[in-house]
Amino acid sequence: MIKTILFLIVVFISNIIQCVTGFAGTVLAMPPSMMLVGYETAKPILNVLGIAASTGVIATNYKSINKKEFLKITCVMLLGIIGGIFISGYFEQYANVLYIALGLTVILIAVINAVKFFTKKKSKTQPEVISMLLLIFSGLIHGIFVCGGPLLVTYASAKLKDKNEFRSTLSAVWIVLNTVILFSDIRSGSFQKDTLVLLLICMAVLFFAVFFGNIISKKLNRNTFLIITYVLMLISGISLIFK
Repeated sequence: MIKTILFLIVVFISNIIQCVTGFAGTVLAMPPSMMLVGYETAKPILNVLGIAASTGVIATNYKSINKKEFLKITCVMLLGIIGGIFISGYFEQYANVLYIALGLTVILIAVINAVKFFTKKKSKTQPEVISMLLLIFSGLIHGIFVCGGPLLVTYASAKLKDKNEFRSTLSAVWIVLNTVILFSDIRSGSFQKDTLVLLLICMAVLFFAVFFGNIISKKLNRNTFLIITYVLMLISGISLIFK
C-alpha cells in the first residue's frame, strides 16, 4: 500500500514537470516507478499516462505544431522504437540489467543536458547523420523504457526555438509513438486487472498534475524547472544503479 501511494506521488510530481518542460516526465518517473511497482507494471501505465498528458498539452496548442519536424521525428524514431520493443522483450527476465542500463542512460542524459545548460552553449547546426542517429537512439530508449524524451530534446532544441512550438510538436510525437507502444503492450498482455485498476487511479492523479502543471508553466521560470529536473534525473539514475 505504501509503495502504491509513493508511486502515485511520483506520477503527480513527474507529470507536473512534464507539463512545464515538455519532455522530462517519464524519464523522472520510470526509475522510482520500477523500484516501487516493477518494470512490467510501470512501463504500460507510464506509457498511457504519457499519451494522456501529451493530449492535454496540445489540446489548446495544436496550432503551434511544426508539421514538418513532427513527421520527420515520428518516422525516424519509429525505427528505433521497433528495435526497443524487441530488446525489452528479450531482456525482460533480466530486470537488474534493465535497471542498470536505464540508470546509466538517465545519468548520461542528465549530465549532457546540464553541461549544455550551465555553459550556455548555443545550439549548433548538427550534421544530418548525427541528427538521424539521435532520433533513432531516442526511439530505441523510448521503446524499452518509454523515456526517450531527453535525447529527443538534444535534437529538437536546435530545430524548434519557440516554446509553444517545442512543447506542442514533442507532445504530438509522443501521442503517436506511445500509441504504437500501447498496442504492443496490449498484444503482450501487460494490462492485467490490477494494472488496469492502478492505471485508472493514476489517470485521476494525472488530471490534477496537468492542471497544476499548465498553471505553473505560465507563471514560473522554465529554467528553474530544468535545473530541478537535471538534479532529480541524476539522483534517480544513481539510485537505480545501486538498487
